[in-house]
Amino acid sequence: MTKTLVLAEKPSVAREIARVLGCTNKNKNYIEGNRYVVTWALGHLLELKMPEDYDNRFKTWRMEDLPIIPDKMEIKPIKQTGAQFQAIRRLARRKDLSEFVIATDAGREGELVARWIIEKINWKKPIKRLWISSQTDRAIREGFKQLKPAREYDKLYRSAVCRSVADWLIGLNISRALTTKYNDSLSAGRVQTPTLAMILEREQAIQSFQPEPYWTIDVQVGSYTAVWQHGNQSRIFNQQDAEAIVQKVKNRQAIIKKLETRTKKERQPLPYDLTELQREANKRLGFSAKKTLNVLQALYERHKIVTYPRTDSRYLTKDIADTMVDRLKAVSSVYGEETRPILHRQKGRVLAGGVFNDSKVTDHHALIPTEQPVAISELNVDERHLFDLIARRFLTLFYPEHEYKVVRAILKVAGETIVLRDTVEIEPGFTRMIREDKDESTDLNPPLKQGQSLTIEKAELHQKMTEPPARLSEADLLTRMEKYGLGTPATRADIIERLIQSETVERTAGGRLHPTGKGKQLIKLVNHDLKSPELTAEWEGQLEDIARGKGNPEKFLANIRKQTVLLVQEVKESDQSYKMQNLTGTKCPECGSLMKEVRDRDGGRVLVCVNRSCRYRKRKDPKLSNRRCPHCHKRMEIHHGKAGVYFQCRTCAIVEKADPSKKKADKRETRRLIDKINNQNESLGSSLADALKSALQEKNKR
Repeated sequence: MTKTLVLAEKPSVAREIARVLGCTNKNKNYIEGNRYVVTWALGHLLELKMPEDYDNRFKTWRMEDLPIIPDKMEIKPIKQTGAQFQAIRRLARRKDLSEFVIATDAGREGELVARWIIEKINWKKPIKRLWISSQTDRAIREGFKQLKPAREYDKLYRSAVCRSVADWLIGLNISRALTTKYNDSLSAGRVQTPTLAMILEREQAIQSFQPEPYWTIDVQVGSYTAVWQHGNQSRIFNQQDAEAIVQKVKNRQAIIKKLETRTKKERQPLPYDLTELQREANKRLGFSAKKTLNVLQALYERHKIVTYPRTDSRYLTKDIADTMVDRLKAVSSVYGEETRPILHRQKGRVLAGGVFNDSKVTDHHALIPTEQPVAISELNVDERHLFDLIARRFLTLFYPEHEYKVVRAILKVAGETIVLRDTVEIEPGFTRMIREDKDESTDLNPPLKQGQSLTIEKAELHQKMTEPPARLSEADLLTRMEKYGLGTPATRADIIERLIQSETVERTAGGRLHPTGKGKQLIKLVNHDLKSPELTAEWEGQLEDIARGKGNPEKFLANIRKQTVLLVQEVKESDQSYKMQNLTGTKCPECGSLMKEVRDRDGGRVLVCVNRSCRYRKRKDPKLSNRRCPHCHKRMEIHHGKAGVYFQCRTCAIVEKADPSKKKADKRETRRLIDKINNQNESLGSSLADALKSALQEKNKR
């Protein structure tokens, strides 16, 4: 009997698929059953070859070798995960395996992960694709019943290859050119450079801003608060004029010249896509885009309570409509009060119009809860907060529209205009589910009539200062990246983190982003087109066209090669100057050159020789342990204080004491204790020494 080889993207997903498929025979690199053999990648197992893989002379970075544009781009196994790739290669040679199922993430990068492996193991037998939007048992079973021919996703694979090759050609060549010319680690790329440019543009607006004083006038009219206004402007930039207006209207009678009353309805918000959720989580929870994606991935893979995370759609397909009751029941253990009337009175009927729209869904529908019952006690604090956002946004679909009345009155007094606004809620509707203020009490003001006379009881002058625009938050930056098509929902978080790791951008304590001195200089060194979001958006649009079968991969890559040549040539001919920002007074002990201070991936400080042929490095911060920070999951520093060993995160400053029960026994200390006890004459001490000796001997035998 022949079997099917199934490739998942991660071991955790592979274990779940294997369990659903009835595979129980666990091996180091795969899990086998009667019909299936399930194995896994570890993210990417293969990558594009580096320049030195084509020619050994490229190991040394030289300007005269650039641009490096191979005739044919080739792939190679990633060294760190080579053992798993070799295990898959051995599996592929088995005679009893007759079919291959791609079960990697259902998206562009997931397709690339699998196709490169298939290409490298030289698989020639049939290939099918598992395409599912959730990791529940039901979704996996139904997905395997509806496997599709892999060729239906060939266009998606070609788009992924084009994206990878374009980033290699432009990112690698421009980064090498800049680094070589200016003798500092300078990273530029097709997406990260225009993203940096947007952060710098905001910083320049802040730095050039000149604050200016202005005044506003608040007026108390009966139980209403109104404001002075001239046309659409409520600011007065002359203090004497403002004071004169206050004196003119104080204690006078104001007449309502115009009264407008409008009833408005606010529609239910659409469910989240990844970018919208990252924005919301940044604003309301303070999560970085990367943290949101990591937490979301756990909700999807480990807990199976949300659908596919890396979606770019906020709509649902019509076939999802029949599953809504099951999804409501799944969240009812946490949101019983909210779901009870929906399930009983309206039988789970969606009240939000237009949310089911197949034409607005490409690879995956919007992010919503699955049919998997929610065990809230199994979620950590971050997972609970993020799931709450998703679940409440989902539940708004079953509530009516928000209805309210807006009253606007224009009053005249002593030739001045006073504008009064009031809002009266009629039906809170879906806002019950998402409003942060749960107080629904409404203190109604007395009704107004046109021509009515009202006494101005108080007029107050307020001095204020014009304020510069705020630095971009990650929510702001994600909005701009989405507007210009920079990156994809799946890659935007990594792009932001890459800018921070390259020390061109810093994240403030309040989560705002601003360019460093290095980032400001880098933008001046690169070509205008490379920092233009419009050009990158055009490239991203072409990649999307290729994925849909409307674009030409060969033409796209030919254009990228041409752009690479022009961009490198411009760096070579540039007369721009550059000053290293992080240079120290410390000299390299190997060659005597000055050393610069950089950050490593864990946020630690490292001294690096500026002489690229020397490459001497010296850690400046305390040693890193294998203990992971509970917040950011980075490795923590190990310190020795008065109270003993403790761990501290460089990024979050979280401190944890070492657990003595988990600490390995110190053999020297144990021996010292035994010797000390042996020198004592008390029988109890001798017995304890014997016991310790016996324990050590028994441990050594094991």
